[in-house]
Amino acid sequence: MDTATIRPYRLEPLAAAADALEAIPSTLRIPLAGRALGDRMFPQMAVHDRYAAATLAAIGDDGSRWTQDCYSMWGVLARTRYIREQAQRFMRDYPKAHFVNIGCGLSQYFQWLDNGTTRMTDADLPEVVALRDRLLPPLNARQQTVTVDLTMDDWWRQLRLPRRQGRPLFLLLEGVSMYLSAGQMRNVLETIGAYAPAGSVLVLDAFSVLATGNAFWHPSLRNTGASIKWGLKRSDELEQAHERFCLIDSMDIMAGYDWANAMCSAGFTFMAGMPFYAMYVLSVE
Repeated sequence: MDTATIRPYRLEPLAAAADALEAIPSTLRIPLAGRALGDRMFPQMAVHDRYAAATLAAIGDDGSRWTQDCYSMWGVLARTRYIREQAQRFMRDYPKAHFVNIGCGLSQYFQWLDNGTTRMTDADLPEVVALRDRLLPPLNARQQTVTVDLTMDDWWRQLRLPRRQGRPLFLLLEGVSMYLSAGQMRNVLETIGAYAPAGSVLVLDAFSVLATGNAFWHPSLRNTGASIKWGLKRSDELEQAHERFCLIDSMDIMAGYDWANAMCSAGFTFMAGMPFYAMYVLSVE
């Protein structure tokens, strides 16, 4: 199904539902706008998302609030390309892979990951899933949408995922970690380490702890009212979260924006021992 075949929407109820989202769920607008409008801003980073533009329009958002923040738009594209690359690499190793997008928002990664045998579970808070069900229904029977609340101890059970049994999982936490408390994020990592089948991969983005607190410095986040609650204190903190974790890759997201950002990113990493904002890939041994 491509953009041309997406069913027409009644815009007013959808826009009202999107406007009613609380601060943290409302941050889904930022990556949605990046994938919908970022290709024109940064053609060299284009992701060619077939669903984002129609979905953004359906919630009554013209994207103007977000495109003023060029750094975030570029960062969304860089993040999307990196996630897609990691997922497609996993799919080459496991042609019947099960992708689990936790905190999926209004993204549609299955458009790039459906090889005819793969499965996709998209999960988010109930209010987001209710909106998603009206905008982005499953592409086929191998894709499902479920509700999950990562602040609850039983969130793995909510996803109905196996405990150390079956094929490896590709787990994605995009734009999620920074909105959890330190205790909640510790629980998430420990649960994945304890329950994910061997060979599973976890991909997530994370800020440095120095970014936490009021997000007034972040042009897009301050439009949502969300704040950054958690960040990494050390570069090895993720790997140390569980004995089964092994850090296999990472990427400083903003280092590729231009030479000035490359120098700033290198300087920050040198001083802090880790990037200000980066993608991380953990394997589960």
